[in-house]
Amino acid sequence: GAEIEKEIVKICKTHDAALIGPNCIGVMTPAYQGVFTLPIPQLDPKGCDFISGSGATAVFIMESGLQKGLRFNHVFSVGNSAQLGVEDVLQYLDLTYSEEHSSRVKMLYFETIKDPRRLLRHATSLIGKGCQIAAIKAGTTDAGSRAASSHTGAMASSDMAVDALFRKAGIVRCYGREELTTVASVMLHPPLKGRNLAIITHAGGPAVMLTDQLAKGDMDVPKLEGPKADELLTHLFPGSSASNPIDMLATGNAEQLGKCIDYCEHSFPEIDGIVVIFGTPGLAPVFDVYELLFQKMQLCSKPIYPVLPSLTTAAKEVEAFLAHGTINFPDEVQLGTALTLVHGTDLPAEETSAPEGIDLPAIGELIDQSDEGYLKPEVIQLILDAAGILRVSERIVNDEASLDRQAHQTGFPLVMKVIGPVHKSDVGGVALGIDNDIDLMEHFQRMLKIEGATGVLLQPMLEGLELFVGAIFEPGFGHIILCGLGGIYVEVMKDMASGLVPLSSVEAGRMIRSLKGFKMLEGMRGQAGINIAAFEEILVRLSVVLSKNESIAELDLNPLMGRGDQLHVVDSRIRIEKLEA
Repeated sequence: GAEIEKEIVKICKTHDAALIGPNCIGVMTPAYQGVFTLPIPQLDPKGCDFISGSGATAVFIMESGLQKGLRFNHVFSVGNSAQLGVEDVLQYLDLTYSEEHSSRVKMLYFETIKDPRRLLRHATSLIGKGCQIAAIKAGTTDAGSRAASSHTGAMASSDMAVDALFRKAGIVRCYGREELTTVASVMLHPPLKGRNLAIITHAGGPAVMLTDQLAKGDMDVPKLEGPKADELLTHLFPGSSASNPIDMLATGNAEQLGKCIDYCEHSFPEIDGIVVIFGTPGLAPVFDVYELLFQKMQLCSKPIYPVLPSLTTAAKEVEAFLAHGTINFPDEVQLGTALTLVHGTDLPAEETSAPEGIDLPAIGELIDQSDEGYLKPEVIQLILDAAGILRVSERIVNDEASLDRQAHQTGFPLVMKVIGPVHKSDVGGVALGIDNDIDLMEHFQRMLKIEGATGVLLQPMLEGLELFVGAIFEPGFGHIILCGLGGIYVEVMKDMASGLVPLSSVEAGRMIRSLKGFKMLEGMRGQAGINIAAFEEILVRLSVVLSKNESIAELDLNPLMGRGDQLHVVDSRIRIEKLEA
């Protein structure tokens, strides 16, 4: 089979033909529908474009979407991607994009990202044209252990690279079929211009669950009060609530729903969007309620998200509602998740100018002159200096004769670190707070006995908040930069952010602000914070260096010590892996 596939590709290349598949379900476009499986959706120019790396998964995703009323414009199943993959089809949709005729919503399913940079380029281009993209990348865990010796290498993963790429492009990342189709359904609604939602319901439980889910994603269900809220309450049955969620009680009807929507549209300017939860226990038909809801969705400037959960009891009513070309979100929590995912995904950041004072030729020469493996401390010092990244002063000591002089020039208390072993702490190669000559000599003699030791580094003892910055080269993606608070925050709690090189200052700021421990960086409970702008600048400077030096395989700046306005690199290592010419 593999040989036949190669022969087909060869024939296509010879005759300048394009091959989709093999091992796929086919293609559906407005001009051509060639599939041999079900479902076959009725294509709609207002629907979404869908590209899948798996035929069976494409079928299951379409099933999920069609049940909600999600519409499709193009469907491509690329199967084995013998010639064309998901990235190639996305490129085609980008290059042929028409503001008048093309869909503004794209759904992608990847099993492998063969050309990350092409994906980034065309996803960014499409989003810049006003499109939105939601995607699944399956295979999020490393099947085997990574052969990495640095802290960064041990913590990084290929999935972290996918995360960084999606964030840089502005792609909303999803992890399952229902999540993907729910996100795409949200995207097909008018854009939500803020984070404040009104929930109109006749059942308390679903509204509470939705409120909780929205709060987890930094969205809000603000309390409604004042004369207008009181006025709305006069149109509802006794016992109702207009405070948000707006609860019409189980006896709520179409007329009352219309009043609630009108007040949210015209009288509550703080509201950006409306969720309507309306099911039925089957005691009376709800055709009139769903018809009114459809009419309001056409008239309102604010997006309305319908949650009609009674798919069995009100099957005919829901079917009639979907026949209008509308979408239903049967599960309020999935809707809440989708809303927060879309709300929390930033648009691609514009590039910013590189900081001044980076000597790239000098850095390149230092790397070219070095052997593969971990660079010597003195070489790393020169690279950091050439990059304009502040570091703590260091003195290298190889013999007892110079120890006393170098120590007193450094000043007590000081730090001693063994030179040679990569993981110094694991072999007892770090001594902190040395404040006298006796301890100085004792630690020096002990460290020189450590296997692989060639000397020691002396540094002044600094205090402040520990930070972590690292980088790793991921084939196809390029360098991934990681940052976080140091110590247990990054090693145990895994509180770190990742970004794809090159980084703009805006992207660096987003990375830092996404950390769970960000408030500590700002300062809290009497503890001073750090210079966040300086932290951002270090990430950008490092990004510039990495973008011009792909042979840097792994890099650790761990820790950086933040105190006052300055950040200093206290410990660092760089591993070089020369690329084949």
